[in-house]
Amino acid sequence: MKRVAFAIPGDLESPTGGYGYDRRMIAELRRLDWQVDVIALGDGFPRPTDAQRAHALGVLDDVPDGGPILIDGLAFGVLPEAASSLRIQHRLIALVHHPLALETGISQNEATSLRASERTALQSSWHVVVTSATTRRILIDDYEIAASKISIARPGTERVLVEPRARNDIVQLISVGSIVPRKGYDVLIAALAQLKGLAWHLSIVGDPAFSPDTTTALHAGIVRNAMTDKVSVLGRVSGAHLSALYASSDVFVLASHFEGYGMAYAEAIAHGLPVVGTAGGAIPEVVTGGAGLLVTPGDVAALAAALRTTIEDADQRRRLTEAARLTASNLPTWQESARTLSNAIEAAR
Repeated sequence: MKRVAFAIPGDLESPTGGYGYDRRMIAELRRLDWQVDVIALGDGFPRPTDAQRAHALGVLDDVPDGGPILIDGLAFGVLPEAASSLRIQHRLIALVHHPLALETGISQNEATSLRASERTALQSSWHVVVTSATTRRILIDDYEIAASKISIARPGTERVLVEPRARNDIVQLISVGSIVPRKGYDVLIAALAQLKGLAWHLSIVGDPAFSPDTTTALHAGIVRNAMTDKVSVLGRVSGAHLSALYASSDVFVLASHFEGYGMAYAEAIAHGLPVVGTAGGAIPEVVTGGAGLLVTPGDVAALAAALRTTIEDADQRRRLTEAARLTASNLPTWQESARTLSNAIEAAR
């Protein structure tokens, strides 16, 4: 049986796309006859304290020599010293969901520091796995990583049996994503505030715990714009509840400033929902084939215009929905994605 150590920072059960990707890949690799040893690096990443960093380094040092180590980029990018050391005895593979320096809301000084740290760490790796062609291009152009050293293992999606939707008098919008600055909820609320006279309702599904300030600002924006009757902030929900929300919704909307892939967009399309979103990062790789309307990140007026035409024009919603259903069939399955990751691990030689 093939064996790989998969080093994960934080809580593997966290409800984010990155952790969801990690969980599913672990399960699928095991189905491909890999022994996956999950290595818990501890909390604090990508801003670990000295004690948290020392703990992670100790855990990595304890991994038996000789085998491959796959390290999630949330930690890998801030452990350049570990990368330099570990590559001597291990086939060291970085998994980059999203370049750390491109996180929304951080200072320019922190972005500069993160970019330098992540570049150094990645250049010490044997191989790098990314989730989109966009991220691959960024690593080649901005991080000076050799193209031959990078594999793309896009997130998978489940094949969903989409039932015909009832025609809603009130257009049901759904937004899914952790409540953090990068997801652009402030932009979305500002855009919808221009459309209060139209018949719509927005349900927001996302963990509020990652950025309390962003969550507070979201609620304040809803109240300030007198939209408490039109916007429901649901927080974390179960998988069954989310599936039910997808089934009862008409349009998926998310105003992300940047996505290394955009798993929430893909999941919405897999459920037959058209998208109104942005062209930030890799999102245009996901929302293809006329499955949605994408605008420049941060452009409130453009987002409001796209939402207006989608809410008001039932025929356009129908066309977008049909395109989304066709696009869904072209999204990779988790089994296909895991085979790509498996090949990348074996290619790290």
